[in-house]
Amino acid sequence: MSRSDVSSPATDGTPRNPLRAAWWFRPVPLTRIAVMRTIAYLFIWVDVLVTTQWVKAHANVPTEWYAPLTVGKLLHLPDPTHTVVTVVQWALLLTALVAATGRAPRVLGTAVFLLYFEWMVIAMSYGKVDHDRIAFLVLLAVLPTVGVARFRDRRRSEAAGFAMAVVLVAVMLTYFLAAWAKIRFGGWDWPTGSTLARAVIRRGTWLSDWTLDFPWLLEAMQWAMIGLELLSPLILLVWRDRARVALVVFLIGFHLMVFAGVTIVFLPHCVAILSILPWERVPELRSRLVGRSRGLAPAGSPAGT
Repeated sequence: MSRSDVSSPATDGTPRNPLRAAWWFRPVPLTRIAVMRTIAYLFIWVDVLVTTQWVKAHANVPTEWYAPLTVGKLLHLPDPTHTVVTVVQWALLLTALVAATGRAPRVLGTAVFLLYFEWMVIAMSYGKVDHDRIAFLVLLAVLPTVGVARFRDRRRSEAAGFAMAVVLVAVMLTYFLAAWAKIRFGGWDWPTGSTLARAVIRRGTWLSDWTLDFPWLLEAMQWAMIGLELLSPLILLVWRDRARVALVVFLIGFHLMVFAGVTIVFLPHCVAILSILPWERVPELRSRLVGRSRGLAPAGSPAGT
């Protein structure tokens, strides 16, 4: 944590408690919230209409097949009739589109979260529950808590810092709890099992089919996978901007590699991973690149150095 983060005042002008400026409340620029808000809300259109378009098919499924998740039972959510599914789908899409503009961030953001939450209950109440939605749901939940945030607003906010910290924890737990589930249900025999071999047989591509001839390689990859997942809490120690960029490149690269090999990709989770990036540095990097292309020295440095 840099000295400027500790000594800078809160966005409302009141002094900050240094104790609260620790990990959870480390201030970040509001720019990061504005960027992630736009990315997350626009991604909902991709998710609803492309990557999980099968959810709307539940509108034509008899409600007797609906076995609501525990949270759906506790909240007494309505059965997904044709009308309910259609209304939730289009209300979610239209609300997300308006929310992406930054208008009424608390009201519209909360509405987006609640609608997407209901959309996921409809999606996951028919026998299959995906774990790639947790961090994205957390992202949608915390974005409204920050309030107004503009793309060029470089003011640092503890609320923004807390929101991004919560998402980071959710990203980490997605990996760590995946390892815990492997050990809980598969035991330590999981790394020596045939999970990856089965995935390659069912969904493999020309980039991964050759690995079936090397069972030891697939076993080694499973050991590496569960090892990295168990080490995922180390993600919480990454704060420097360059380290954050490297972490995102590594995580996104991992998911792209999995997609190239077995055509499985956790897109909502990848969107949540993008919250780790220091988006507020983009204008600065852009000006540097433009300056170099024109033969100009970076701002604040002597010409010709």
